[in-house]
Amino acid sequence: MDTHEPHVTAYFDGATSSLSYVVADPASDHALVVDPVLDFDAKSARLGSASLDRLAPALAGKTVDWIVDTHPHADHLSGSAVLQSRIGGRTAIGAGVVDVQKHWAARFEFEPEFRCDGSQFDRLLHDGDVLEIGSLRATVRDTPGHTPACTSLLVAGESGRIHAFVGDVLFMPDSGTARTDFPGGSAHVLYRSIRKLLDLPADTLIYTAHDYQPGGRALAFCASVAEQRAGNIHVKDGVDAAAYVALREARDRTLDTPNLLLPAIQINIRGGHMPPASPKGNRFLKLPLVKL
Repeated sequence: MDTHEPHVTAYFDGATSSLSYVVADPASDHALVVDPVLDFDAKSARLGSASLDRLAPALAGKTVDWIVDTHPHADHLSGSAVLQSRIGGRTAIGAGVVDVQKHWAARFEFEPEFRCDGSQFDRLLHDGDVLEIGSLRATVRDTPGHTPACTSLLVAGESGRIHAFVGDVLFMPDSGTARTDFPGGSAHVLYRSIRKLLDLPADTLIYTAHDYQPGGRALAFCASVAEQRAGNIHVKDGVDAAAYVALREARDRTLDTPNLLLPAIQINIRGGHMPPASPKGNRFLKLPLVKL
């Protein structure tokens, strides 16, 4: 292992097709965790930590500086708060989470004490911010469109090669790009965000937050900018903004609501924390009914 390059370990949660990453600086034994998953069984409303437990080998002996959610996920519960309680570190998310909180806190009629200001996280990230991970630096890029809070982290080692953790902005080339029909989403905005990433050097490595393994292929979660530009089924070179927006919006109209959207978003806009306890000490998630 090159001691001057980031050491990336990926963990796949098959139940939600989600990827979590541990990004370690071997020169200092400091680390960053991206998109940790808290297990949730919707049938029983039972929480679990198996996905977090799998991170333990890569985190052994490490000082975790940051735990970052690339956005408020709609398909899994964030493990950020639970992981922080175990290993420390500071939590962070894109500053656009405030807009997401305002929408969903009203939708779920959260408790009056809930603050739609992002204070549930230790830091709100803005374009150009830099997070220190030992001798490594993670540069923040605002990449909204899927949600207003989406951010990407660009981590480069001594060679200068960039490792980009992009959340749901881009999937593997054979899966395309993220949906844009969530509140605050926009195919026009997402196209601009994608172009910012695809304008990075050709050897930049793009790490995705999901892999849906189309056709039953083996798990894959990393592709270079060159591979994305040559083969991404939604946005390869030659696809202009108008063509992309038409394709993306047409596809979005065919998609179902994610299975865990309603429970996940209630936890994720709280920074992975649970709702406040009832007078009897119980905690509840809400299920707003859609009128006939």
